[in-house]
Amino acid sequence: MNGAKLRERLAKGEAIAMLTPHHASSGLAARLVELGADAIFVDCEHGTWSFEDVRVTAQAIRGAGGAAIVRPHSHERPILIRYLNAGADGLMVPMVDTAEQARAIVDAVRYACPADHQKRLVIAMIETPKAIDDIDELLAVEGIDVFFIGPGDLSQNMGYPPAPPFGQSRPQAVIERVAFAVGRIRAAGKVAGTLVTSDELPLWLEHGVKYFYVHSDPFLRVGLAGIKKVLGR
Repeated sequence: MNGAKLRERLAKGEAIAMLTPHHASSGLAARLVELGADAIFVDCEHGTWSFEDVRVTAQAIRGAGGAAIVRPHSHERPILIRYLNAGADGLMVPMVDTAEQARAIVDAVRYACPADHQKRLVIAMIETPKAIDDIDELLAVEGIDVFFIGPGDLSQNMGYPPAPPFGQSRPQAVIERVAFAVGRIRAAGKVAGTLVTSDELPLWLEHGVKYFYVHSDPFLRVGLAGIKKVLGR
């Protein structure tokens, strides 16, 4: 399982790039790894991935040298276990608000993989103002490898749209909350992650973020916009 390799690289202070193919495609997922992605985000909270899709795609991703990180749609213990059984190298669990929830996730991974749970990466998504207010309690939970600040849902929970217009920055109030959380994570000696565009990446790298989630769709939009411009459309 390549989750162990990601954990080892993070422990050395290396930055990790996780890209999403946006579509249920094992071929596109493997191609993103061939082009340089360290991990692929298999989003089972949104999108159309089935358990069989996850199993086949995780094999293709590992075959290309990457890691398959699955986001389940909930914290349900049987759901987490089924994705691990399907071959997920790691779980990125949404809406982790309390230390109790974080401990339950770690327990589920250890129960499902008693012999090799350390080979799977465990990522807790922090997406509400309350979770950020209580982040020190979350950081005390052992077994969480990455504390990931999800700016989209955080924006919504702060009363803003989940994403700014293409090419624009998020509201300053959201950026400040993300920066506060990243600072607390780093102060605790833990690994911080967040969603970025290629333009935002240098800023958050400077803040000490080590786990980056990047959408692949903007690269397609920019490329196709360039073609349309040349064709006069």
